[in-house]
Amino acid sequence: MVSDLPLDLVRTLLAVVDEGTFDAAAAALHVTPSAVSQRVKALEQRTGRVLLLRTKPVRPTESGEIVVRFARQLARLERDTRSELGLSDAGEPARVTVAVNADSLATWFLPALSRVPREPPLRFELFREDETRTAELLREGVVMAAVTSSPDAVAGCSVRALGTMRYLAAASPEFVARYLDGLPLAEALTGAPVIIFDRSDDLQDGFVRELSRDAGRAGGVRHAVPSSEGFAASVAAGLGWGMVPEAQADALLRSGGLVSLAPDRPLDVPLYWQQWKLDSPALAALSRAVAEEAARSLRN
Repeated sequence: MVSDLPLDLVRTLLAVVDEGTFDAAAAALHVTPSAVSQRVKALEQRTGRVLLLRTKPVRPTESGEIVVRFARQLARLERDTRSELGLSDAGEPARVTVAVNADSLATWFLPALSRVPREPPLRFELFREDETRTAELLREGVVMAAVTSSPDAVAGCSVRALGTMRYLAAASPEFVARYLDGLPLAEALTGAPVIIFDRSDDLQDGFVRELSRDAGRAGGVRHAVPSSEGFAASVAAGLGWGMVPEAQADALLRSGGLVSLAPDRPLDVPLYWQQWKLDSPALAALSRAVAEEAARSLRN
C-alpha cells in the first residue's frame, strides 16, 4: 500500500541515491544529515528490508531499486499533474530519461525524437548503453524507457516489439585481399584483426560461432572502438572486419568502400521498447514517435 510508504520518506531515499551521500541529500532537501538518516531508517523499518548500501557513493539494494523506481514514477506523475493543472513554471520542459544502444542512436533513434510534438516542451536525457543492458537501467529506475533486446518486461513496465536491426559482416577491399582471400571464411575470421565496440560486444564472436558451428572466437587482435560512427569508419579504414549496421553499411557497400563478407548471412537483432506503466502524456508522445520511426526504419 502507498500509505505504508510515506512520500517524504520515499523522496528522501531518492535524494540520497541521486546525490550519492547523506550529507549531499541533506543539503538538497534543506534538512540535517541526521534527519535524512532517520528518514531512511524509518523507511527501512516500514519495508522490513535494507534499502541502501552505505558505501561512497551509496548504492540501492535490490529492494532499494524498487522503491527508487517508485519514487521516480511518483515524481513523473506529480510533474504531469502539475502541468495539466497549469501549476508548473511557464515553459518548463518535462525531463524524459531514455536508455538507447549506440547503433540505434547513430541511425534511427534521433529522427524518432524529432517526431515528438514540440508542445508541451520535453527535455530528453539519453543514456547510451548496450541493448543487452539497457533494461538494467529501467530496473534500477534510472530511466523511464529503453530500447532493449529483451522481450521480457521489467517489473512495472510494458514492452512492445519495434523490429530488427540488421548487421552485415564487412571489411574494406584491401583488408579482404590481405587477410581473407584463399581461406574458408570461418577460419580466416578467427585469425584476422577484428573491430569490437567494447568488451561486452559479442556480435563478431557470435557471427564466427554461427559460421564455424563451434565455440570459435573472432580474431586475436581486437580493436575496441566505443562509437557507432567510429566503428564503421574503422572497418572502412581497414583496421579490422566487423558487424556493421545495415543503415551505415549500405552507402559504403555501393561505393565499394566496404565488401560484404557473407551477403547471405546477415545477423538480425530484435529490438523492443520498454517503458514505465504510467498514464503520462510525455511518455505516451515519446512511445508513439518511437514506434512510428521504428516501423519506417527497422526491419519487421
